[in-house]
Amino acid sequence: MTTAPAPPWALLAELTHACPLHCPYCSNPLELVRRSRELSTEEWTDILRQAGELGVVHTHLSGGEPLLRPDLAAIVTAAESAGIYTQLVTSGVGLSAPRLSTLVSAGLRSVQLSVQHADPAASERIAGHRSFAAKERAAAQVRDVGLPLGLNVVLHRDNLDAIDAIVDLGVAWGAERIELANVQFYGWALRNRTALLPTRDQLARAQETVERRREQLAGEVELVWVVPDYFDGVPKPCMGGWGAVSLTVAPDGGVLPCPASAELLGPEVPNIRDRSLKWIWNSSPAFNRYRGTDWMSGPCGDCPRRETDFGGCRCQAYALTGDAARTDPACALSPDHGLVRALAEAPATSPPAADSPSADAAPYVYRRPERHHTDVTRGVMR
Repeated sequence: MTTAPAPPWALLAELTHACPLHCPYCSNPLELVRRSRELSTEEWTDILRQAGELGVVHTHLSGGEPLLRPDLAAIVTAAESAGIYTQLVTSGVGLSAPRLSTLVSAGLRSVQLSVQHADPAASERIAGHRSFAAKERAAAQVRDVGLPLGLNVVLHRDNLDAIDAIVDLGVAWGAERIELANVQFYGWALRNRTALLPTRDQLARAQETVERRREQLAGEVELVWVVPDYFDGVPKPCMGGWGAVSLTVAPDGGVLPCPASAELLGPEVPNIRDRSLKWIWNSSPAFNRYRGTDWMSGPCGDCPRRETDFGGCRCQAYALTGDAARTDPACALSPDHGLVRALAEAPATSPPAADSPSADAAPYVYRRPERHHTDVTRGVMR
């Protein structure tokens, strides 16, 4: 590239891959980073300093479960010192009133709480862990200290028909924003695609419900609908464009243009332990490879939407075709569109009802590698 890219404004800080939940839609890679390879407090402090100097103004402190980091308050303080707004992205498991008070004192600005379903049994079946009561307590604690609360709900075949109840839950828990994010098939979600992929009818009903609830809740609660990938024939722009507005730092220091790009980049993933954040953002081959539109060929090269959707998602193109430079198969103009059309049109079996005898036997491959079996109450790995 001949000119330096615009600075990033957002950072996803994946503090750990350890998590008490085992959600089958998790976007973390199948090969999770061990605790022994995680960045230290000092390294995260320096990363956040560099991020602030680079132009970052907002960070999601995420994982895994960031509450498993005993130094989380110190990391929040480092972000605050760097002038970066912090949002904690959490399952709520392990969030006590004293812990939250400490985080608020350190500078935490908001909390995003993950929710799997409005029904406790269904929620815990999807999460693979008893967690609903902890989420309800966490929401109340966030509300009590006056922080903005958002809910994040990954939508899939098992919960799309419960959007009304999920929205009601968010309103009851005091959420200001509810993000209804249709599942994206990376990491564990790709492995569980057969069980998670919804039907067209489900999506149509869900979108109608969202529009109706938006009208009802206008000015009270923001409802965000993240459109699905496989059904409309129109690809979503990847993170606002590859290396355009945000970056991700993985638990071991790998720096990525998007959270799902580690497999695509392989050994070319730059690491903050080797190079500065500024060099990685401006000069690394990993970040420059698919920036802008000059790299495009095939249908994308002459497409009038190429400056809008940037050819769709590079990680999805790689996952489905093995070539990250191909047009995203989610696009109707892609020569590979038949791959997703076949998936979208395939007949689906219904998930078990939450109260059915088979509800404990959901057809998931849970995110549960043995080395990451977590006891969140003691903060240790077994």
